[in-house]
Amino acid sequence: MIDEIQRRFTEHPVRMESEGKIEGIAAVINSRTDLGYFYEEIAAGAFDDILQDDVRALFNHDSSKILARTKSGTLEVFISERGDLAYKYETPNISYAKDLAESIRLGDVDQSSFGFTIEGEEWRDMESEKPTRIITKLGRLMDVSPVTYPAYQDTTASARNEEFEAVKQAYTEKKDAEKRAEKIKNQESKPAEGKPIDLYKRKLSILKTKK
Repeated sequence: MIDEIQRRFTEHPVRMESEGKIEGIAAVINSRTDLGYFYEEIAAGAFDDILQDDVRALFNHDSSKILARTKSGTLEVFISERGDLAYKYETPNISYAKDLAESIRLGDVDQSSFGFTIEGEEWRDMESEKPTRIITKLGRLMDVSPVTYPAYQDTTASARNEEFEAVKQAYTEKKDAEKRAEKIKNQESKPAEGKPIDLYKRKLSILKTKK
């Protein structure tokens, strides 16, 4: 499990469905994202166990600009018909929230992001130049956020490289261990030479010849 909070964004538009009602897609399944050192996809079903989390809707992941919250019933987080992670809320009577709603209506803010931790993952194509991580299960869903910029791409690049290097090292160590185990197995399966039983047979053969 990766406890560090991750952030990803989607270019699926956040929009105003009706007067004051905001709806967006926070995460898309089975869509490859290039994270620089590796690709990443979110598998179908990865969101199944986090829909009951206490999730906030924030503007730009800023905890001082809360827009809604599942615990209070002002935020709804759900799985769309396609299997993506979606959210919606009514714009509260707060100045920054109303300003954001106007920016969304005008199309000036049109992307979403979400904060989460990872509980389950799989790695594929580890021998390739750029492997793929499949997120199979989220640990926690922290927040969903309409965002001005997907700024996380620059701020967490170094952390992603360290994460990938750790996975690559573990993969290399696993492959080396498998090779050593296979070598030992092959050596043990070879017919042994010079054992007492072989020596006995040779002596018996010599005695028979002398007779």
